[in-house]
Amino acid sequence: MKDQLTHWLSAALNHLSFNIPVEKIQITPTKDATHGDFSTNIALILAKGLQRTPQSVAQDIVNHLAKTEWIEKVEIAGPGFINIFLQKNYQHSIIKTILQAKEQFGRSQIGNQKKVLVEFVSANPTGPLHVGHGRGAAYGATLADLLAAAGFDVHREYYVNDAGRQMNILATSVWLRALELLGEKITFPRNGYQGNYVIAIAKQFIQDQGKTIHRSAQQVFVDLPMDESQDEQGNICGDKETYIDAMIIRAQILLGTLYNKVFNTALHSVLDDIKQDLAEFGVDYQQWFSENTLMASNKVHEAIDRLKASNHLYQKEGAWWFKSTDFGDDKDRVVLRDNGQPTYFATDIAYHMNKFDRGFHSMINIWGADHHGYILRVKAAIQALGYNPEQLTVLLVQFAILWRGEARVSMSTRSGSFVTLRELRDEVGNDAARYFYASRKCEQHLDFDLALAKSSSKDNPVYYIQYAHARVCSLLRKLESENITLDIQVGLNQLHRLTTEEEQTLIKKLALYPHIIERAALAYEPHQLALYLRELASTFHAYYNTHRVLVEDPLLCQARLCLSLSVQQILANGLTIMGISAPSEM
Repeated sequence: MKDQLTHWLSAALNHLSFNIPVEKIQITPTKDATHGDFSTNIALILAKGLQRTPQSVAQDIVNHLAKTEWIEKVEIAGPGFINIFLQKNYQHSIIKTILQAKEQFGRSQIGNQKKVLVEFVSANPTGPLHVGHGRGAAYGATLADLLAAAGFDVHREYYVNDAGRQMNILATSVWLRALELLGEKITFPRNGYQGNYVIAIAKQFIQDQGKTIHRSAQQVFVDLPMDESQDEQGNICGDKETYIDAMIIRAQILLGTLYNKVFNTALHSVLDDIKQDLAEFGVDYQQWFSENTLMASNKVHEAIDRLKASNHLYQKEGAWWFKSTDFGDDKDRVVLRDNGQPTYFATDIAYHMNKFDRGFHSMINIWGADHHGYILRVKAAIQALGYNPEQLTVLLVQFAILWRGEARVSMSTRSGSFVTLRELRDEVGNDAARYFYASRKCEQHLDFDLALAKSSSKDNPVYYIQYAHARVCSLLRKLESENITLDIQVGLNQLHRLTTEEEQTLIKKLALYPHIIERAALAYEPHQLALYLRELASTFHAYYNTHRVLVEDPLLCQARLCLSLSVQQILANGLTIMGISAPSEM
C-alpha cells in the first residue's frame, strides 16, 4: 500500500516539477482515524525551498493527484499535512493479501540484500551467561531477524574472547579448585572466579588428567605478593590485581605444558555451555569468531603496523600508544605493552579491521551499557585505519534488573552470586524471557518482573498475544461441532460485510504490520514489533468479545473467519521474528 501511495504521490510531484527522490517521500499510517488512513508531510518539506506556504504547496499537490478507485478522499490538514482516506473495499483487500502471502506477509526488500553484520552477546567465556547477557541475546537475535525480514543479508556473529588475562584467571581458578579437591589447603584469590561451575570444571580436569596436575600448597604460594585484605583498622592491604597476575605466572611455571590443558578445559567447558544455552534460547549464529584466530593469523600486528605507518601511534616508556586524543578521546590508549604483548584494545582493532575486510555494508555491535566509553576509541581506530566509521553502529543494551518480589537480585560473574540465563528460562520459559527482554528500547533500564512473566493474565503481554493466536485456533476447532465448513474464497468475496467499527479498526491494525517491520528494522527497535503485537492482540480480543464470529449468517461468518485467520497469521509471523512460539492451545 505504501509503495502504491508513494508512486501515486510521486507522479503528482513530477508533474509539478517538484524534483524529489522517491525515497525521500514520507508516508506514514495515521493514529487517528479522523485524519484518514495515511498522511504525508511532503508539502512542509518542499515549502521552504519553494519559498511558499506549506498549505499552498499541499493544495497544488492535491490538485494534481490522479483519480483512483482506491482513494476515497484527500484532505489538507493543519500546517500542510496531506491526509489520505482509502476506500473501505480497498482496505478489506489487505485480508486477501495476508492469506495469500501467509508467512511471507510483511517481509520487504527495503534492505536490498545489503550485507549487515550483527555481533551480539560476545560475553567472555569465563562463566555461564547470566540474565543480563540474556537481554543482549534476545535483543540481538530479534533485531537480526527483523533486518532479514526487511530484506537485508544478515550475518550473526559471536566474538569469543578466548585469549588474554580473563581466560588466564579462569584457568588458574580451575586449577586451584582442583588442588582443593585433591586435598590441598588453598586460600582462594579474591580476584579468582568463584562460582560452583569452576568446581565442576575442576572435577572434569582431574578426571581427564589425574594427579599429574597436583602441586603442594607450599609450591603454589611461596613468595607471592600479598593478596588484597583488610587489617584490624579496616585499612586495605595488598593488591588483588598484582596477586592474581603473579598467581597466573606461578600456575604456568608449575604446570608447564599442562597449563594449556587446564586453559583449554576451562575454555571449552564454558563455551560449550554458552553455545548450548543460546541454542536452547533460540539464538543462532553463522559464526563464532575466535580472538585466538586473530593472534594466530598475525592480524593484530598487521593492524598495529598499519597504524604505525599512518603515524597514528607513538612510543613512550617502551609501549606503543594510539593517538586517540586526535579523535576526541580523553586520553591516548596503549595498543602494545612494553613487554611486546598486544592489549585487548589492539585485538579489538584487528577484529574490526577484519570485519571491514570481509566486505559488510554495515556493522552493528550490540554491547553492554558499561562499554559506552569504548565506542569513541574503536571508531577512532577504524578511521585511522582508513575505513568509514559511520559504517559501524554501536547499540548499548542496559542490563536487565531481576526482581523477586521486592528483592533485587545481584549479579557478579567473578563472585558467582548471579542468576544464570538458564535458570531464568527454566523459571519463566523462553517465550516470556524473549518478549520481556525485547519489549523496551535497548538503552532503557529493564525491570524484569518474574511474577508478571509467569502470570496467565492480560497484564502479561506475551500471554495476551499468544492467547489471541490460540483463540483463533480454538475457533477453527469449533467449526466441525458447529457444522461449518471453512471456505476462504467465499469469505474473501464477502469482506464488504465487515462493517462494524471494531472490524474496521482491526483491519487498519492488520494493514500496519509491513510498515512496523520496516520501521522497527531501520530504527533498530524490536520493541516496536513487541508493542504492535500487543496492540493487535488487544484489538482482536476486544472484537472477539464484542462480536460473535460463528454467526448464523453463513456469508458474514466466512468473512469474519477470514478476518480472524489474518490476525492469526500476522501474530504467528511477528512472534516468529521475536523467537516466540505461537501456541494453538493455552
